[in-house]
Amino acid sequence: MQDILNQYETVHFNDVNVWFKAGKTTDFPTEGGGCIKYKNKQIAVINFSRRNEWYACQNVCPHKMEMVLSRGMIGSADEIPKIACPMHKKTFSLTDGSNLNGEEYSIATYPIKVVDGEVFVGFLE
Repeated sequence: MQDILNQYETVHFNDVNVWFKAGKTTDFPTEGGGCIKYKNKQIAVINFSRRNEWYACQNVCPHKMEMVLSRGMIGSADEIPKIACPMHKKTFSLTDGSNLNGEEYSIATYPIKVVDGEVFVGFLE
């Protein structure tokens, strides 16, 4: 199980080497997410339209080890955009992946850019 989590690592905007085209903005639901596959990773792409922001994170829940975060509920906690796992309602920051319930495990996050109606997710390789 740890092998699955080890393949996900947060990427910062300035470290991006590859901008992967995830799809068109219209491919993703408003106020929710969709899942893409990049190499051996499942990535949740979140269209948080109320905030006029886009986010990407690993799709695997680090607690239940299920690929479900793209179906999670989004919201804000003290102005921090967050996603709640649909299986157990644990919440994670969409900006840095930290666990907002104060628990040890976190999620990897990835930068997003939107250009001419196309959504791109940044990766190291």
